[in-house]
Amino acid sequence: MTTQDTDVLIIGAGLTGLTLAYLLKQTPLKVTIIEANTRIGGRILTKYNTNEAAIDLGATWIVPQQSNILNLVKQLDIKLFKQSYGKTAIYHPDNSKQPQLVTLPNNDSVSYRITNGTETIIKTLANTLPEQTIKTNTSVQSLQLKAETILVQTDKQNYNSRYVVSTLPPALFNQKISTQPELPDTLINVLANTHTWMHNSIRVGFTYKTPFWNNQNTSGTIYANSGPLQEFYDHSNATQSLFALSGFMSGSLLHKTKNERQQMALQQLQSYYGDQALEFLSYEECVWQQQPFTTPSYDNFVMPQQNNGHPLFKSTYLNNKLFIAGAETNTRFSGKMEAAVTSAHEVFNLLKAEIK
Repeated sequence: MTTQDTDVLIIGAGLTGLTLAYLLKQTPLKVTIIEANTRIGGRILTKYNTNEAAIDLGATWIVPQQSNILNLVKQLDIKLFKQSYGKTAIYHPDNSKQPQLVTLPNNDSVSYRITNGTETIIKTLANTLPEQTIKTNTSVQSLQLKAETILVQTDKQNYNSRYVVSTLPPALFNQKISTQPELPDTLINVLANTHTWMHNSIRVGFTYKTPFWNNQNTSGTIYANSGPLQEFYDHSNATQSLFALSGFMSGSLLHKTKNERQQMALQQLQSYYGDQALEFLSYEECVWQQQPFTTPSYDNFVMPQQNNGHPLFKSTYLNNKLFIAGAETNTRFSGKMEAAVTSAHEVFNLLKAEIK
């Protein structure tokens, strides 16, 4: 097995890893990104079909308080548009009650979506990097501390790197990658018990020829405690020329087939909108628990946000050569795109200080 030299090896080509590589272009450091999946993006995933609205199945919304992701989007000249919630929502409290149309409270806050889908930011970041920076379909198996470097063993080849940055969800890093010497027991415990954003989520979406939910006495916003769909929103494109509904399905339907989930979702939408809901163009979904290179499995229940932004993630390991980064490692909007970008900036500043 061959061995290559690099200065910074980043594990994971999601938003944190790609943002860090983008920032490191300011330095002379050679960067290599190792991605186990055949695609890049991590928990950012957009499905595209010709002449249909793009469907985001992972990270989707940005709010005005999330300054770091907003600044990055501006730097990359990526356009945003406001999420349409409307003035009313379909509210279905439980099986014993009929769904009702309720008035949404007046709210000055807004949410933004990325024009042409969230994956636009992933593609744009990747296009700024030198060719051969990203190695996909390659799994990191172990890290071994040497005198001046870390030996990174993958299933394809080895790397000697001055620094290694893991951007995997902490629990996934703990499950997939061994280290020599072993990391401190206190850190291993925190890694194993850190909640992973989206790990038990099922995101689904339907595209349509017309936005029938914009008709009077109905809505494209759905909040339901009954049925497979829990939250659903208008997911049409920025110019309101391609139409879709998208949102969250109950994670309890993990073991159903894709066709079964589709039929259950359609039945619920039909009960709200009538037969026009059945005339969809395409159905897309992502069951995040079935993404082994993106989300971990847990033996025990882990509370939402548990250990997110834990102080141990601020430290470096393996003789100050290993950094733990990612959306779960930061307290600023933990689990969201803002936390991913903030984490990349923090590690970038640490690396700059190291090489001075």
